[in-house]
Amino acid sequence: MTNTPKQYSARLALSDGLIFYGHAIGVPGSVGGECCFNTSMTGYQEIFTDPSYFGQLMVMTYPHIGNYGTSAEDDEAAKVMISGLIIRSFTERYSNPSADASLREYMETHQLTGIQGIDTRQLVKHIREKGVMNAVISTENVSDEELVAKAKEWPSMAGLELSQHVTRTEAQSFPAEGESVYKVAVMDYGVKKTILDQLRARGCSLRVFPAQAPLEDVKEWNPDGVFLSNGPGDPNATAPFAAPILEWAKKESKPLFGICLGHQLMALSEGCAVDKMFVGHRGANQPVQNLSTKLVEITTQNHGFAVKEDAHIEKVATVTHKNLNDGSIEGLRFKDFTGFCIQYHPEASPGPHDSRYLFDEFVKDLAASS
Repeated sequence: MTNTPKQYSARLALSDGLIFYGHAIGVPGSVGGECCFNTSMTGYQEIFTDPSYFGQLMVMTYPHIGNYGTSAEDDEAAKVMISGLIIRSFTERYSNPSADASLREYMETHQLTGIQGIDTRQLVKHIREKGVMNAVISTENVSDEELVAKAKEWPSMAGLELSQHVTRTEAQSFPAEGESVYKVAVMDYGVKKTILDQLRARGCSLRVFPAQAPLEDVKEWNPDGVFLSNGPGDPNATAPFAAPILEWAKKESKPLFGICLGHQLMALSEGCAVDKMFVGHRGANQPVQNLSTKLVEITTQNHGFAVKEDAHIEKVATVTHKNLNDGSIEGLRFKDFTGFCIQYHPEASPGPHDSRYLFDEFVKDLAASS
């Protein structure tokens, strides 16, 4: 029988003064960031390693976390990206023949600090009413007032350029699975492994470039199309780095495809506005309607910024998808160049897989332009 580690206390302090008391999990210390929540019932490891969550404290709304352990093959990146973990009930023992470690071991390996034993329902309700805000998780012996002050001092996500912290340092190549049909330049603002897998499975040989790679490096490889990845931070701060690539691809009639941050960067390049959301969409149960087919897709989402719908949108793009919860824009196809973008995650590991056809749409664009 596995010995249960001795529990030690931890606190979660929000910037508006609300404090939760619980038990520490992972490694001791103090961590901070924007406090947001994810409504997925499974896939906690994929969430922890999604680069789009860099610098955020993650609240899991499903109460039992850790019950199927962890497996190295489920990581979306080489390291944990969230800054801290907040859950209701931490499971020490797991039941999963494919797991290679417990969540406790995983958190210790990746030096992740967290808190368990708090009322996550109360916390999520508070965030829904007040909006996302910064917070601090701490096991240190300091006053509540000091922790709240620390949360207030934490940098706001608005205005932060974070892709530089999660992108690769040099370009890497990945062969297509089977016959190579197209060459695709992937701009890595925090790309997930499963996105690369979906492109490679469709005959795309990839060259993955750092977020701030010089345009000349991309031009030298001469791709058939360009993909703009997901990633963290404020898209308005990342847009200047993406602008040269986008303008070149449009001019050379290279098909473009963007997901999440990539969606926002493509919209910004056409003069659209991208604003910070009150709460954001984070979970695996967001209903989205394809406005062409009228079919509804259940989607995985993770974003705190959104493209603003206004009169300008109609001039430069056609809205292809909409969120059925709040009516926000989920997809665009542009009028003056071959390119489309999606706010949500069609690769969706571990699921749902309703939207993977969008990778096929990109391949159709590549075929039409070749």
